[in-house]
Amino acid sequence: MKRATFLSLAASIWAAMPVRVRAQQLDLSSTIADAPGVVGVFARTMAPGPALAAYNAHVPFPAASVIKLLIMLTGFRAHDQNPHALSAPVTIRASDLVGGSPFLANATGGEHFTVMQLLVPMIQLSDNSAANALISHFGFARINETVHAAGLRRTHLRRHFLDYSAIVHHHENVTTPADMGMLLYQIERGSREGLDTVTSSQACRQMIEIMLGQTDRDKIPAGIPAGVPIANKTGEVDGVRNDVAIVDPFGDTPFVLCVLTKYVTNYASVLRTISAISNDVYRRVRESA
Repeated sequence: MKRATFLSLAASIWAAMPVRVRAQQLDLSSTIADAPGVVGVFARTMAPGPALAAYNAHVPFPAASVIKLLIMLTGFRAHDQNPHALSAPVTIRASDLVGGSPFLANATGGEHFTVMQLLVPMIQLSDNSAANALISHFGFARINETVHAAGLRRTHLRRHFLDYSAIVHHHENVTTPADMGMLLYQIERGSREGLDTVTSSQACRQMIEIMLGQTDRDKIPAGIPAGVPIANKTGEVDGVRNDVAIVDPFGDTPFVLCVLTKYVTNYASVLRTISAISNDVYRRVRESA
């Protein structure tokens, strides 16, 4: 199936197809009730039908670093069009270098890296300078075109990371649990079924492989038994703790789980909430398998 055809059908598949071999919807209200902030959740298996769990699923949240998935997707879509796109050189600008950058901590303006050399630490280490360099390389318009092509209607990249001038003017990067869930569902389906979805099936698998190397494991992975592979991307800014994941992407019963938060007043408590949500969803999926 061509990518355009797949995406034109995605919305109807997402909302209207009959349920077949699918778990009943999971009520997470008691788990979320005492969360110290606003929580949004979207969870689904790969079976057609409605979401397994949805709570504030279409409410906008600060994306924080989960939006780096769209920067990575932009790189792989460019690779679909040009086999040299991932090996293309990126010149680091001094203005791209910010805190929260373990990979580029000692970099200086004028250094060169390939797109792939920046993509991997941007996801696995959440390196902000790598993300900024790739935003400068691809441009806001192209990345937001990728967002639109993926069918994400409430997701927007509006600023570089740690651009305090843009933050003051409320130019925030935003998304919703449902948007991120739709993105991860399409990536997993592309990899699993050999379909060209948001990008080529091979690229979908490569993106999952990169996400499996994510080093931040204190949110969704904390609620999943040890040894279960989890391809995830986290995000943190003041008042926000996010995690979006494909759980067991190459297994028999994978599922997508996205938990976004805002106005958080107690970080330790909200991490416990996220891991509890993760455990609830995991147990329901396994019970229904």
